[in-house]
Amino acid sequence: MAWFRVHLTEEQQRIVHEERVSHPNLRVREKMLVIWLLHCGATREHAAVVVGASRSTVQRYVAAFRAGGLDGLRQCHVYRPASEMAAYRDLIRESFEKQPACTMAEACDRIFRLTGLRRGPSQVRKFLKDQGLKFQRTRAIPVPPKKTWPSMLQPKPLFSRPN
Repeated sequence: MAWFRVHLTEEQQRIVHEERVSHPNLRVREKMLVIWLLHCGATREHAAVVVGASRSTVQRYVAAFRAGGLDGLRQCHVYRPASEMAAYRDLIRESFEKQPACTMAEACDRIFRLTGLRRGPSQVRKFLKDQGLKFQRTRAIPVPPKKTWPSMLQPKPLFSRPN
């Protein structure tokens, strides 16, 4: 099978030249730069070195361009599964607004009692933070300084003599 050679029309050249610098998504800029380099005659290995990616990544970009054109390059498919706790978002939020948790362990236990989902402290902290709930770590209450009265500050002799 022969390599697919990238040939851009004048309009595509203008679009790729603009978007490889000014597109808001970093991955799309990287893809546009790869296509631009390949259009200018660079090898896939050289394009991979310039972009800082592997040759197989460059080949995926070329396959996306071949299948969907420039619109195929603009698509970014990032897999982000939804949290299981998202279904219980309102219930959890209502519970923690009514009575905030003192510790993360308490928050984990309460979420387990409410939903049946056991999560670790760092996941619970991130979930609560994403919901806009603040968590303040419990700290020791500072002890006020001792009260000293002027009558208590009588100088004591260094040596005492029996009478």
